[in-house]
Amino acid sequence: MDYYTQSFSFLLFIKPFLLAAASQGLPVLVILFLALLFLSFMVSGAEVAFFSLKYKDLNMLKTKNDDNARRVIHLLEEPRVLMGSLVSANTFFNLGIIFISNFLIDEFMHLEHQLLWVEFIIKALAIGALILLFCEVLPKVWASHNNLFFAFLASWTVDSVIFPFFKTTGKWLAGYSDGIEKRLTKYQNSSLKADELDYAIDLMSEDEATIEEKKILKGIQKFSNITVKQVMRSRLDVSGIEYSLPFGDVIKKIEELHYSRLPVYKRTLDEVAGILQTKDLLNHIDEPADFNWHQFMRSPFFVPEQKLIDDLLKEFQQKKIHFAVVVDEFGGTSGIVTMEDILEEIIGEIKDEFDEEETINKKIDDFNYLFEGKTMIYDVCKIMNLPMETFDKVRGESESLAGLVLELAERLPKPNDVVESGDFSFAVMEVSRNRIEKVKVTIKPVKE
Repeated sequence: MDYYTQSFSFLLFIKPFLLAAASQGLPVLVILFLALLFLSFMVSGAEVAFFSLKYKDLNMLKTKNDDNARRVIHLLEEPRVLMGSLVSANTFFNLGIIFISNFLIDEFMHLEHQLLWVEFIIKALAIGALILLFCEVLPKVWASHNNLFFAFLASWTVDSVIFPFFKTTGKWLAGYSDGIEKRLTKYQNSSLKADELDYAIDLMSEDEATIEEKKILKGIQKFSNITVKQVMRSRLDVSGIEYSLPFGDVIKKIEELHYSRLPVYKRTLDEVAGILQTKDLLNHIDEPADFNWHQFMRSPFFVPEQKLIDDLLKEFQQKKIHFAVVVDEFGGTSGIVTMEDILEEIIGEIKDEFDEEETINKKIDDFNYLFEGKTMIYDVCKIMNLPMETFDKVRGESESLAGLVLELAERLPKPNDVVESGDFSFAVMEVSRNRIEKVKVTIKPVKE
């Protein structure tokens, strides 16, 4: 039985009840009309309220010992079926409102003496305005501004009234839409293909590929989907040279930092004036303090945060450069990215004699990990062997683990504060000068 057949059957089903109600008197018909209007109002608002809840809201609901919260979580376990049920119910209720409104208009306005087309226009305008205002605009505006409250308000109605009668129709609509989607979708979702490729690589025997070779293969297949923002060194960790420094201080700074390339800035890192390659100064170390070192500055290369690293690698090769300044949407400096950062995504971490060997990032046991707050979320997922999109729904605009914790806590946590999110808890171990330095991430064991 298709959707239109069900709608027609519903009309045939409801008509005797409307006639019976009309025969019992006008009050019964009015009560039925108000009941359908209320149900349509609740269902229409629920469509917006349930599906505008953020991941953060759902995590909060999971921690509540409240019947409404548990009911909302239960209903959202099958989102496609829920949406199909709500749409079906809303259609049926609106059809009932149309039929009853037709009876009531005839009862109160006595339009029998009017021309047929005049009667039709009056009824269409009256019923259309009623449904548009009370069954569409008002509930959806209210739900969009108070989604959590409206979800609580509508949860009992949806669970007790809508699901028992319309869940079957909702499942049919969900299945039908899935079938259409499969016919229209020529290629599978890229994340699914990535998971399949990872699985295929893991199945390779040791004779076919070593552990290191498997890591490289996984890095290659993910390479085209990684953005500059995911691999860059954030602004807080960028060291540079102030434009007004005398030559002697520049040499001391270079010796202290041990970098081959350094950004040169005026006043702040938002004003990068050029890039200094330290090798250019090797033949001038003995020059006096007033030596003009600015002549060796090279033009900076700026790239946006969302640029893909495979495109950036090509540009590095074409321009024969190894260093870029990453800028945000407002033109401010958000970090730097180097050729080394890009290559590490394929072959793993590259160490030189000046890199610090020790890092606090480590696995404590199968369920607990310790990280520096500045660690990129992308790197956290790699170390914990999680899909790269694990925290996408809760991290907002954050790229670092500290930013993720701030996003979840909505305040600056104190040491030993624990922030919960889904299957993870984040314990703040150390805070320094309003900056989260260390975080312990715990994967909650699955309860059997």
